[in-house]
Amino acid sequence: MARPRFNRILLKLSGEALMGPGQFSIDPTTVAGIAAEVKAAKDQGFELCLVIGGGNIFRGMAGAAQGMDRAQADYMGMLATVMNALAMQNALEQMGVETRVQSAIKMDQVCEPVIRRRAERHLAKGRIVIFAAGVGSPYFTTDTGAALRAAEMKCNALFKGTSVDGVYSADPKKVADARRFDSIGFDQVLAEDLKIMDAAAVALCRDNDIPIVIFNIRQPGNLAQVLAGEGIATIVHNEGV
Repeated sequence: MARPRFNRILLKLSGEALMGPGQFSIDPTTVAGIAAEVKAAKDQGFELCLVIGGGNIFRGMAGAAQGMDRAQADYMGMLATVMNALAMQNALEQMGVETRVQSAIKMDQVCEPVIRRRAERHLAKGRIVIFAAGVGSPYFTTDTGAALRAAEMKCNALFKGTSVDGVYSADPKKVADARRFDSIGFDQVLAEDLKIMDAAAVALCRDNDIPIVIFNIRQPGNLAQVLAGEGIATIVHNEGV
């Protein structure tokens, strides 16, 4: 399946993408590198929203696994995503890119609340909008938050930057002969539990006909290539579309 060119994109990044060579926290050099990729995409004329996970600082499910109350741990994870969003905002604005952070948890001294119409105006003015704090409630992942924001903002596609170059039949880091898909249907992803995103996020994108594009964000220049319909990636879509 040929990858179409999309105009309005939601880019989902894991918090781990901001770590660089470290084991935790935020590496400013790595953040600047990703920000440069995002700026290059914006300069190509794309309208961009971002959602960044918080796993480089704190992961709610990991905290719950160690005995913390799940809801409390998830709220801590949401705050971690706000920190990552502010770091990305800082890097983009140092490059001259106007950026707004909107948080699902109100913190007016730090960023805006999530207001869809305001976010629409930001995009219309050429700004990048970074959505933080997931959906504002525990028990939902940032993948689900990304799918929700993509639907709300009427994005043409959700691009997920990972450490692999697409969707495989098994974990390519563990299974040497795992098969990579150039394209695959939402229903197959769910039926085979391929774990590209959590099931709720995949189903939300399927029901709203928002293709998911999985690509390697760690390869320099790859975001611009994949946005242009080139480069290596997998597109997850509704069958027959």
